Amino acid sequence: MVEAWPIVERRREFDTIRSLLTPGESAGCGVLLTGPAGVGKTTLARLVTDTMDCAVRWVAGTESARSIPLGVFAHMIGKPTIGDPVMFLSAARDSLLADGPLLLGIDDAHLLDHLSATLLHQLAIDRAARIVATVRSGEAVPDAVTSLWKDGHLKRLDLAPFTKRESIALVESALGGHLEGLSADLMWKASGGNALFLRHLVEGARDAGRLRNIRGVWQLRGQATITNELAALLKGRMDRLPADVLDALKLLSLCEPIDVDVLSELAGDEAIEQAETRGFIAASTDGDTLNARFTHPLWGDVIRRQLGRAASRRLRGRLVQALRTREQSSGTDRIRLADLTLGSDQAVDVRLLTDAAQTAVTMSDVAVGEKFAREALRRDGGLEAADLLARALLTQGRPHEIEEILAAYSPDQLDDIELLRWGMTRICNFYWSMGDSKRGDEVLALLQKRITRPPLSLVVEGIESAQLLYENHLDEANATAERVLADPQAPSFAVAWAVIGQRALPLMGRGDEVAPLVARLREVRAQVDGTLIYPAAYAEIQALTFTGRLDEAQRTADAYSEFTTSGQYIAWGMMKTFIGHVEVARGRLSAAVAGLEEAVAALSSNSLAAWAYPAKIALIQAYSLLGCAEDAERVRASARGRSGRHLVVFDPSMRVAEAWLAAAQGTPVRAVELAHKAAAAAAKTCQFAVEAEALHAAARFGDRSAAPRLTELATRLDGALAPLYAEHAAAVAAADATALDRCATEFERIGALLSAADSAAQATTIHSRHEDKRACSASAAVTDRLAALCGGARTPAILAAEHPLPLTAREREIANLVAAGMSNREIAERLTLSVRTVEGHIYRACAKFDVADREELAAVILRE
Repeated sequence: MVEAWPIVERRREFDTIRSLLTPGESAGCGVLLTGPAGVGKTTLARLVTDTMDCAVRWVAGTESARSIPLGVFAHMIGKPTIGDPVMFLSAARDSLLADGPLLLGIDDAHLLDHLSATLLHQLAIDRAARIVATVRSGEAVPDAVTSLWKDGHLKRLDLAPFTKRESIALVESALGGHLEGLSADLMWKASGGNALFLRHLVEGARDAGRLRNIRGVWQLRGQATITNELAALLKGRMDRLPADVLDALKLLSLCEPIDVDVLSELAGDEAIEQAETRGFIAASTDGDTLNARFTHPLWGDVIRRQLGRAASRRLRGRLVQALRTREQSSGTDRIRLADLTLGSDQAVDVRLLTDAAQTAVTMSDVAVGEKFAREALRRDGGLEAADLLARALLTQGRPHEIEEILAAYSPDQLDDIELLRWGMTRICNFYWSMGDSKRGDEVLALLQKRITRPPLSLVVEGIESAQLLYENHLDEANATAERVLADPQAPSFAVAWAVIGQRALPLMGRGDEVAPLVARLREVRAQVDGTLIYPAAYAEIQALTFTGRLDEAQRTADAYSEFTTSGQYIAWGMMKTFIGHVEVARGRLSAAVAGLEEAVAALSSNSLAAWAYPAKIALIQAYSLLGCAEDAERVRASARGRSGRHLVVFDPSMRVAEAWLAAAQGTPVRAVELAHKAAAAAAKTCQFAVEAEALHAAARFGDRSAAPRLTELATRLDGALAPLYAEHAAAVAAADATALDRCATEFERIGALLSAADSAAQATTIHSRHEDKRACSASAAVTDRLAALCGGARTPAILAAEHPLPLTAREREIANLVAAGMSNREIAERLTLSVRTVEGHIYRACAKFDVADREELAAVILRE
């Protein structure tokens, strides 16, 4: 339970209301606020009146007082003459105005009785009081209240729900932490920006254990749940509806959206028209179909709460009968019909359940797929249902349950198609959920032995190519995948697996060859599920970033978000990984950290470690580039604890990230050493694009030896980035500030902002050394601008340009560690040096700063 909910400031509306209530600032005498229940009308009105320097009286209309003459003012009257409304009004008016100028607040003015509304109208006409009143939209309002704004006595102000940004800010302020983007989408959709609904959604979800803090990110898992208090509030409004209108809403609550013609057939035209007039439903066009939807999602939730099991079963049966007479042309139609059938009084078709499960799993909506597959398996759906259930569980991090389901089937009793289905899912489970490469190898060997004839054998080869890729045998992975893709008859699953295998291409620096693979993948997207689509899609993102097409990479990564929906946590996590990968390449570090932390939190289960690994590598680098070494080290430790043979392909990239971590820890010499080790590891396994990234990092750390190899790589790697890396490294080696300025311009042009900032920073340092003040100032201005665009990046080059010190790289490295509080022995162990060598560097650094000892040296470094 959130103890105290914050208030999201509506500054524009606040100022408008206050102006309308201030004498002399408006022609009328106040304001009438309208809007849906829970939108914040009363809260905002009371916030304004609390700031007014005058007497304030608040009254509230209620349903129970609506039948009592002058009900809301009765407590002010004393003992009026019974049956004399004139005396009632006079006594109430005198009581209200007895203490001088009055600011009168009327909450829920639509519930005023006739006499109360009349008194309010008189006060407005006479300008006897300043008035702020609230009215719930969609409700019948007394004529006397309506005339207040129609005749210009009060200014009507329609209060809109919060925007999505305001809603997220409200929830995050209440929770005291960051709300995951996917969870924010779910809450926004469920609440419609209504502040009251948001509050009850958050409290209901927390009470139900569905809203939890994972790695500092609040995540909603499962359906949004409202509190009993909110359900009772909304139910009260529905209780006044005619029976036929309520029947129409009940049907819609079980099947939203629904074709208006189907709903009319079941509930009648008049009931639908009344429901629309009263503001419960709205009709909108989807293609050629006119569909009915609730105006607010929570209406459906409240109605479903009221439905008994028998009534729900009967109504679902009516819907099933009506829908069965119409063509179920799309996968969504089949999912809806299957869902309705399960809870209805109609017979259940197992084929419909497996079709619906297949569609849901393919769309990565794994929770829905699990439900249908489990029901199909319970009704003897066989291996097909069992495999669909296992695939749905695969991306929910439940590997042992998967193994229990599939181990019940003997491979000796399966035909080739069944064996392939069974084997693919177990291989995924062993390799990437359980990290058990040995058992995965055993299943793959079984498939290779049993399934030898095309086209099914092509699927097995595709699986092999992916396995080779993850174990970092790039040449073999690529050759195997090429054989599969060369066959135009290759099944969809064979294509998807082979495209994963050909993720070797961008790593090898052959990014320009990926586009045809992407086109081929898109042809089969509808036939395979997200467990294959997203790893394969990573090839496209890497190809674009490695070749320097960063704007295109950004658009491509953003486009994948269109294929994720509520409940698709793994797909959503992968999408955030793609975007974060591009943001790091562009240098948009703040956005990268926020998105990657959400991705890691979404993929936090131990059995999803393989999915989270690329996100963690990018997150280590992003934190390091910002100078947040402790955060980067935290992520690195968690990533290293989950490595294995099934993730060897990521090892060179992890080493590059660790080089950046060393730089963030103030050890640039060690960072250069680690960058060269990363380059060597990448070159040994043909990851030439990663080798170029590693050597570029070394040059950014100030290393002068990277240019020859980068020049060689520039001739063999696709894209514009590698030649620019070579040009930059050559400029570093030659200490050519003009060339570095030119590189900064080119890096910025292609969107690699942080590489541009580092290049400009290195130019600044050289210009300063040559005492060229004009050039130094120009380069420094570029550095500052780009570093700010990168979220305040703190790379070694930027820090050196900001705080030039008379130290060698090794002296500065050791001085930084002294300032961090490390002893000489600890520094020696960290840098693999002797204690005597460390002492010598400290002595020379002290001499250059004219300080007496390491304590004074630390003070100088910290001050700088």
